[in-house]
Amino acid sequence: MKHVLIAILAWLGAVSVVSAQETDLRTLETGADVRGWEAVGRLDFRDGFCTAAMIRDNLILTAAHCVYTDAGRIRDANEFTFSAGLRSGRAEATRGVHSLVAHPQYEHSPNSIEDKNVAVDIAVLRLDQPIRRARIQPFRIDEQPTQGDQIGVVSYGRGRSEAPSLQEVCSVLGRQTGVVVMTCDVVQGSSGSPVFTLSDGAPRIVSVVSAIAQVGEDKVSLGTSLREPLQTLLSHFASLGPARPGGTQRVMRVGERNDTGAKFVRPSN
Repeated sequence: MKHVLIAILAWLGAVSVVSAQETDLRTLETGADVRGWEAVGRLDFRDGFCTAAMIRDNLILTAAHCVYTDAGRIRDANEFTFSAGLRSGRAEATRGVHSLVAHPQYEHSPNSIEDKNVAVDIAVLRLDQPIRRARIQPFRIDEQPTQGDQIGVVSYGRGRSEAPSLQEVCSVLGRQTGVVVMTCDVVQGSSGSPVFTLSDGAPRIVSVVSAIAQVGEDKVSLGTSLREPLQTLLSHFASLGPARPGGTQRVMRVGERNDTGAKFVRPSN
């Protein structure tokens, strides 16, 4: 995750990013603590990790930039391991990854972050085996949050990588051009973390953490306006066939490599 300052933040002006109602991060250390959050896990790859969450028994959701190397190569699927509910070195379930794809409109640029990319900074990864356990339930997707909404986030991060941390209450400062600006406390490794609202007492994902930015001297987090981009991504994923040798790499599977830095095909209108 990169600390960035992007033009979209200018319209926030002098908004105060601290709310008296917001809560601090709380480490989920025990089985009781993590209950209901077991479908959030750490997504490990060769040189780092992100956070991801299950949206089906065989699909996890994370940030698109997590599936790229700094050199712009899409990582091979077998570089990833997903550990659901990981805490103190033990996971509720551990799976490899069979295939993955980023949003078709996401264009990876490791040296800069633009609002158009933050708005679609999501990827889905298909697990090599489904996770079907009663206590590990995939999360549903809810409507995009609006300014003033209270949200929460579950994340792993640098300095707290061995157990998930929950911030029960943070706030939406605003939303523009598909980017949600939030006060949620995230750090490196928190990329891909699910952002939740509570609907009928059940947490539902409304955004995915993409980046850190600044409003004045205050740190804020940036995420996607999730629902429509996710529908586009899932439709794109369902339509993909095998990667085309010598052509545009459309989906990465175990054993296949993409060293060309090729971009995904945009869906036709």
